[in-house]
Amino acid sequence: MTAIGALDGIRVIEVGTLISGPFAGRLLGDMGADVIKVEPPGAPDPLRTWGQAEVDGEHVFWTVHARNKRAVTLNLRDPRGRELFCELVEHADIVVENFRPGTLERWGLGYDVLSQRNPGIILVRVSGYGQTGPNVHRAGYASVAEAESGLRHMNGFPGGPPPRLALSLGDSLAGMFAAQGALAALYRRTVTGRGQIVDTALTESCLAIQESVIPDYDAGGVVRGPSGTRLDGIAPSNIYRSADGSWVVIAANQDTVFARLCEAMGAPELARDERFADHGARGRNQDELDAIIGAWAAARAPAEIIETLAAAGVIAGPINTVAEVVADPQLLARDMIVEHFDERLGRNIKGPGVIPKLSESPGGVRHAGPARAGQHNVEVYRDLLGHAADELDRLGKEGVL
Repeated sequence: MTAIGALDGIRVIEVGTLISGPFAGRLLGDMGADVIKVEPPGAPDPLRTWGQAEVDGEHVFWTVHARNKRAVTLNLRDPRGRELFCELVEHADIVVENFRPGTLERWGLGYDVLSQRNPGIILVRVSGYGQTGPNVHRAGYASVAEAESGLRHMNGFPGGPPPRLALSLGDSLAGMFAAQGALAALYRRTVTGRGQIVDTALTESCLAIQESVIPDYDAGGVVRGPSGTRLDGIAPSNIYRSADGSWVVIAANQDTVFARLCEAMGAPELARDERFADHGARGRNQDELDAIIGAWAAARAPAEIIETLAAAGVIAGPINTVAEVVADPQLLARDMIVEHFDERLGRNIKGPGVIPKLSESPGGVRHAGPARAGQHNVEVYRDLLGHAADELDRLGKEGVL
């Protein structure tokens, strides 16, 4: 691997599966960490078979969260496997896991054991409800976390069923908060010399992004609900159908931006109309204002709408499909559509770039991830831990590796 990124020199052991844990590992790997993914022998991460696109029997979703990682196999239910895991921990900075709480403890691999082997180890734990509380032992999925946290209640249209985003949003949010916690714990270790536990729950991750929902309820008894394509009381900020039938987002709810929108539409008097004169008035007359802007947009092509408003300093943009996203000149200029070689397919595959951008130690996508489980067994167990090749062969035959 080429040394790259702010976390070059940091080693992460990832024992999670599917999305939340592997996403946290991916974020750390993007920033340069050496991420070693542990999979049980004969039972690889199901993420290898996820995703809607299949090419020659391979699913390319795998490359999104497996990139920049090495892969080993290890049976943590076997005492010899647990000892090898502890040896890995001695050479690591961070362990990421997203098992149901208590699983590592049942295997004799709780934080008390791991920290004895490496006092500086940071154990990042992602679960449905966290490591404490009455629901601690319940299994958790993103769909349920989004629902129980109240996030799903605010999605959709008033009076309709609360739909989900066509992604595992709760998993991704938890992975992001877990990576954030890992970085904070890394810094704290420079002060104390000791690691700690980073406890991230899917439900809490979904709750954390809900802006003023809780204080609105606590102070005013407001139970926020879905508002369709807009935010109630925030106007104008909605989607509007253009002349060719496609939708354009126009967001001009700030007073100065709204005045510029009125000028661009050739109706400067709207900014002085008492119905729309300030933020509160526009919120109270949201339907009427949306109708006016909608009529203006319906007579124009989407490109004309966006170019006219951009020139006037009004925030607007198209609702792109992925086909348009991968060709977007702004994203391409920012290296947010990157290619990496997928050895399973024998060709490059596009994926999302690295965010955030660091000026002095930028992250990057070094490779598409391990093609097979255990691909780096020799590299890790022999070269890193010093075990002999014949011992590894024996452990492989005995189901430990």
